[in-house]
Amino acid sequence: MLAMVAIQNALKGDGAPDVRVGVKETFDLDVDLQVPAFSQSCEHVPAIDETYIFDKDTTLAILAGFAHNRRVMVQGYHGTGKSTHIEQIAARLNWPCIRINLDSHISRIDLVGKDAIVLKEGQQVTEFKEGLLPWALQRACAIVFDEYDAGRPDVMFVIQRVLEAEGKLTLLDQSRVISPHPFFRLFATTNTIGMGDPTGFYHGTQQINQGQMDRWNIVSTLNYLPREKEIDILVAKFVEHELDRKLAANMISVAQLTRQGFVNGDISTVMSPRTVIMWAQNAQIFGDFAFAFRLTFLNKCDETEKSIVAEYYQRCMGEDLPESSAKVVLT
Repeated sequence: MLAMVAIQNALKGDGAPDVRVGVKETFDLDVDLQVPAFSQSCEHVPAIDETYIFDKDTTLAILAGFAHNRRVMVQGYHGTGKSTHIEQIAARLNWPCIRINLDSHISRIDLVGKDAIVLKEGQQVTEFKEGLLPWALQRACAIVFDEYDAGRPDVMFVIQRVLEAEGKLTLLDQSRVISPHPFFRLFATTNTIGMGDPTGFYHGTQQINQGQMDRWNIVSTLNYLPREKEIDILVAKFVEHELDRKLAANMISVAQLTRQGFVNGDISTVMSPRTVIMWAQNAQIFGDFAFAFRLTFLNKCDETEKSIVAEYYQRCMGEDLPESSAKVVLT
């Protein structure tokens, strides 16, 4: 009964962290710190991925956001686990967490809310329906704005209002000012760092108003993990299928060559850790690592770069990449 009350209070906005957890035990980091957390979970708390490996610097930055109400932006290449990093920390703190992808279709109305026609006592009436921002602002809840550097200007200026620690949201249509819940938290992930994308690698991103960038208290960079950690993650993800560590190491080697090739300007497509995991998953489906590599990554590459990528595969996997895979069997 008490547990249910705690969950209901959290969703109503009355909740507050009621326990403290150790960073060393919870996140497997050599840091002797205690951080606030909730003793009970709820439907908005992300599921725990037991195989997730935490980056020390990024974890400490995000934990500072949760513990001290810092606005934290996590920047890095695609597929490095920026959003997942925030979610997995929230999961272990039992902190409700909602992700919003700031694609070009998200408007100010979507974020703030709008008038809608509803049926009350048999009559159609107009009623204001809150968007996710005012809903979360009034609760012990974390919002993660994904693809922050792709947001529309009208949306970005709405977010700017609440970036201050005591930032209040004014609903002009309602003549109402919303004060943030003491345990409302705000995070963002971005591929660039607010200066635009000079590489052309992330189309659709744009420069971020420097007045707004100045309001982010902490900016952490999360890039690809060291080789051994990437191998550990890949093996752990497929422990039930007994993925051979040597094979996993070869797959990571292919990915690292694509990243180096991108840095050198040889190719324009990069294998992220997410792509490597998808490659292993597809290999299980088709029973053929070469065919799975073609479907997962090679077919995404520019036609003029495929021979270079095929050479990466041959060097790391010890076999030529065949033109076709006639013997593939779905498993």
